[in-house]
Amino acid sequence: MNLEPKTLVSGFVHLTSLPEIHQRISNMLSSPNFSVNELGKLISQDPGLSARLLKIVNSPFYGFPSTIDTISRAITLIGSRDLNDIILATSVTRLFQGIPNDLVDMDSFWRHSIYTAVAARQLAKYLQDDTGLEHYFLIGLLHDVGSLLIYNKIPELAREALLRSRYNHIELRQTELEVIGFDHAQVGSELLRAWRLPPSLVTAVEFHHQPGLAPDYGHHAEIAFLANSLANSSTLGKSPDGKAMPLKKITLNLPGLNTQALKEIQELAEQQFEHALEMVLPGSN
Repeated sequence: MNLEPKTLVSGFVHLTSLPEIHQRISNMLSSPNFSVNELGKLISQDPGLSARLLKIVNSPFYGFPSTIDTISRAITLIGSRDLNDIILATSVTRLFQGIPNDLVDMDSFWRHSIYTAVAARQLAKYLQDDTGLEHYFLIGLLHDVGSLLIYNKIPELAREALLRSRYNHIELRQTELEVIGFDHAQVGSELLRAWRLPPSLVTAVEFHHQPGLAPDYGHHAEIAFLANSLANSSTLGKSPDGKAMPLKKITLNLPGLNTQALKEIQELAEQQFEHALEMVLPGSN
């Protein structure tokens, strides 16, 4: 079978697109003259989205001392671009929740993804990255999104890759390459590229297993790799097909990080995980 990531993604994108309001918000943010009030009015045109956003920013995950009751106030506190990343995170998870999947435990899949998201956010915070914390949350949340397309579009090949990985104790991405010819990271990046999402997000997802090969945005890919490693070394966030690794054996290529720092970041991620789970997937706790 002659398959390519782009072929796999094209049919899915044709049937499933991001909400129109996300593109309208992105277009507004690209204008140097947009105002918080204009952005607030645009978001408020979607009552369901507005309600979800206000519930999220008032959740224990953010821990603001007083109630935030308007979208404009939420934008002021969190920032317009970070709020847009939150919108994208909730939109994508809602899209994929409706996709049937008999190959894997979807609860475990999302727990791993959300833990990785929290860990990526904590890593960026520790490193004082100015890209935006929610951008890294989004990278972590979507790092394995290509797996969902593989499971859904080519289930028999996906099953063969999963069985080989589990039976031979080999990384899943390796058996995907053997069986399918490409891996979930390539599919995920192709999907995000088709959705015209930022290049830093596309690259981080594509190279989250091999950040050293990233042609650009290597910092983003490195944080995705570390966050995924932290998730797999935790009982709360381990992927069913992930390879657990002791913290002291995780390769560190970012200045300012050491094993003790990873331990502290993981402890913070453990504390925030349940709040993040409830924020992204209400009622899943």
